Amino acid sequence: MPNSTLKRLLICLLMLLAAFTLTAQDLSNITIMSDEEDDDDIIPLETDWSRQMYSYSRGDQIFSINLGLVIPLFYLESNNGVMKTQMNVGGMGALTYNYFMSSNIYWGLEISGMFASTVGQNMYYIVPMGGRIGYHLQYNRFEFPISLMLGFAPQSHNQRSYFSWLFAKPGAGIFFRVNQEWSFGLNTNFWWVPQWNAKTGELNDGRINIHGFFMEISAGARYHF
Repeated sequence: MPNSTLKRLLICLLMLLAAFTLTAQDLSNITIMSDEEDDDDIIPLETDWSRQMYSYSRGDQIFSINLGLVIPLFYLESNNGVMKTQMNVGGMGALTYNYFMSSNIYWGLEISGMFASTVGQNMYYIVPMGGRIGYHLQYNRFEFPISLMLGFAPQSHNQRSYFSWLFAKPGAGIFFRVNQEWSFGLNTNFWWVPQWNAKTGELNDGRINIHGFFMEISAGARYHF
């Protein structure tokens, strides 16, 4: 083959190779730009809003209102042991305030009230109030507060009254965070309502010690700020 023809073929091959290289590079750039454009389109949909929204820190606060039912479980008497309460299912309401000391631990205040009728058609009232401490867990939009409320609880029944210097309410809840400000959910709490050696004329007439146990099931709305 003449040298001139070989040179022409080599030049053609080099030109084709160069053209192929430039074309491949252009296609690669187009693909990368397309991927970047696709990523840009996806990024607004995959935001970090949930992680930022559900993380708590010191100073965060929650105000909540709860309404529900109180189920009388049993009485524990010093003389007769476990006894029926002779009470019907009652209603309750509570207002709570929580202040976060860290991302999980919080303390707060609570005032609540409960009423229930007895088999004798009399009304029994309890008004617990005091402080509370808790631990807060969360998973995505679901939040799981665990709390213990300690305080005192004035009580009345059939025109008699008793002031309990100790009241305890441990419990837990599950809430769904709807947006930055609001979450809604359910609570389950157990009430311990003791009466120790009341004076004559008060609720238990000073004859026996009584420990009342109740279960609360309530719905709650929480405002976050």
